[in-house]
Amino acid sequence: MKSWISRPVPELPGKMPAVRLFDTTAGKVITLQADGEQSMYVCGITPYDATHMGHASSYVAFDLLNRAWRDGDQQVSYVQNVTDVDDPLLERATATGVDWRELAASQIELFRTDMEALNVLAPDHYVGAVESMQLIVPAIERLLHQGLAYRVSGTPGEPDGDVYYDVEAAGKHDVDLGAWTLGAVSGLPEAEMLELFAERGGDPGRAGKRQALDPLLWRVARNGEPSWAGGELGEGRPGWHIECTVIAQEYLPAPFTVQGGGSDLVFPHHEMGAGHAYSLSGVPLAKHFAHAGMVGLDGEKMSKSKGNLVLVSKLRAAGEDPAAIRLAILAHHYRSDWSWTDEGFSEAKKRLDTWRAAVAVAPENSAAALIEDMRAVMANDLDAPAALAAVDRWADRALAGGSKNSGADQALVRDAVDALLGVKL
Repeated sequence: MKSWISRPVPELPGKMPAVRLFDTTAGKVITLQADGEQSMYVCGITPYDATHMGHASSYVAFDLLNRAWRDGDQQVSYVQNVTDVDDPLLERATATGVDWRELAASQIELFRTDMEALNVLAPDHYVGAVESMQLIVPAIERLLHQGLAYRVSGTPGEPDGDVYYDVEAAGKHDVDLGAWTLGAVSGLPEAEMLELFAERGGDPGRAGKRQALDPLLWRVARNGEPSWAGGELGEGRPGWHIECTVIAQEYLPAPFTVQGGGSDLVFPHHEMGAGHAYSLSGVPLAKHFAHAGMVGLDGEKMSKSKGNLVLVSKLRAAGEDPAAIRLAILAHHYRSDWSWTDEGFSEAKKRLDTWRAAVAVAPENSAAALIEDMRAVMANDLDAPAALAAVDRWADRALAGGSKNSGADQALVRDAVDALLGVKL
């Protein structure tokens, strides 16, 4: 699947120090090893609706990590998936009378244009579930052969043969190997796991499952649903978690550096994906897990199901500058939960105008200190609000006048804000 086109990232003098990042599993900020090569997997969209601000905020968050690594002379391998067949997509296609493939294609293209507009660096591999069936099917077959997956008998209205991951058997198997057991990633108690599992695509009440938290690996074909050849699994389509595991294992080192996504993916998605990976390979999926906060609208969680979405594409269509949209996101620390407001967006637009005016009168010998300040806070858990404050202080001094203007500093400040924050001045 094609990705979008990244804008060139300016090269700056000097380099970013080793990045410190909050690891969800460790429950603390850790220093990422700066060994010259980094790798990252960020879970992608299910393309049944346009990119809302929650999506944008998450991808901008991990774009900051990508930029920080690159500024530190790290080589970055970045993979993102697209869940281009799943229940929400099929349900939306049925409700709107649009073929599910056409709906997915249109929303994937809209997402690409939104990411390009927001100056999010494109992944090296942008991979759909549909194009990965030849990888997913053998992985599930292997889990069956290992005794870490099982088939469920049919119930009234449901066929025989759905395949589930056995979390208890996998945990015992993986304990022997020294790694994953249920809760290793999330650290959640079982009661909370059950609640979130039901909310986030799981089926804890499915008859015939060995454990309520066992996740679906393969859904055998139903009438009216798309399906693919599944070898010994039979015709069907994959569950959600296995696709990310298999794609990550195909395109990234084992373990890769950072698994990223929104905080709503900690459980069950990243938890189960980590289990699948260790069961398949005996190696952890990722060294670290990092998560972006949730975005609301005027104090209420923003979600497709609630319909209270602020869409990047609609803001762009209304003539809003994508750089201002990005600045409105960067005003909040990536791990914080926050709400989109008209007031916050107005402040971002004013900030952008101020910065652009300041760059035009950049004081001589002012850029180097600004870059040092920005790097220091960005290396400290991607503290974008502190980086914005550093540029604000620089802009105030520039606009106060009294110093000789410098074309070299003008270019360097513009490059620094672009390279480190992804904002075009």
